[in-house]
Amino acid sequence: MTKDRTWLVAIAAALWGTDGLLRLPLAEKLPAATVVFWEHVLVVLVLSPFIPRAVRALRKCGPKEWLAVLVIGGGSSALATAMFTAAFKLGDPITPLVLQKLQPVFAVIAAFFVLGERIRPGYALFAVPALMGAWLLAFRDPVHIQVAAAKAALLAIGAAALWAAGTVLGRLVSAQLEARDVTVLRFTVGLPVAALIVATQGAAFAVGWDNAVGLGLLALVPGLLALSLYYAGLRSTPASRATLAELAFPVTAAVLGVSFLDAHLVVTQWIGLTIVVAAVTALGWHERVGGRPMVLEPAL
Repeated sequence: MTKDRTWLVAIAAALWGTDGLLRLPLAEKLPAATVVFWEHVLVVLVLSPFIPRAVRALRKCGPKEWLAVLVIGGGSSALATAMFTAAFKLGDPITPLVLQKLQPVFAVIAAFFVLGERIRPGYALFAVPALMGAWLLAFRDPVHIQVAAAKAALLAIGAAALWAAGTVLGRLVSAQLEARDVTVLRFTVGLPVAALIVATQGAAFAVGWDNAVGLGLLALVPGLLALSLYYAGLRSTPASRATLAELAFPVTAAVLGVSFLDAHLVVTQWIGLTIVVAAVTALGWHERVGGRPMVLEPAL
């Protein structure tokens, strides 16, 4: 029996929670697309020795896997991260991070269409409260919507949806590609897409040396290191248990945001945060111990 590594998933999720602490100062000084471009440059430099092996593995795959890798790299890595970074300029430093807890909801929906996993009607008992909690969290006054707050929320939720698509497509290609190859291809394919986003937006490619440390830490800690630990832990950890472990992500993000980023949440936002975390946690718990899981894998 493979040894469970839930603790490793929790460590990876906690590292993701440091994202806001590192990303916000950069987002205030640099265009979002520029930050994402340099994230990819630095990670690709680190992973460059593994690129030839990953490319050889991809050549043995079919068109479906090629398309999945392109979406993972271009959409889930480059575009999603650019949207996520832009959300920090429009909203507070906590909301974009905690809205990522909607990612499991999107992942299950995507798995239904892409992987053929079936969803019971009772899934709405978890999904609807999660979406309601996200609404409360996104707006300081949930009945008075500000355009900037709406844009920040949509950008964060859009990033979550793209990352969820990346998770599902990653599962799709896992039968043909090893986890390390998927990680390498994700950043390698994402790099030219990130460059294209910079060029399209007319942003600058160059950054000052005063941003070097922040960019390096952002790329290597909540980026490469967290992703590597996550895949290593997920390899021997049931997804439902991993969902519970990922709660270290919003907890770390909220604590760091309030402690170091001068973030302040009103009562309704704290309620929304609690509802999002509780709904997604309840879904993961139900899938682990419930007699009738809400998500059914396709029959082999």
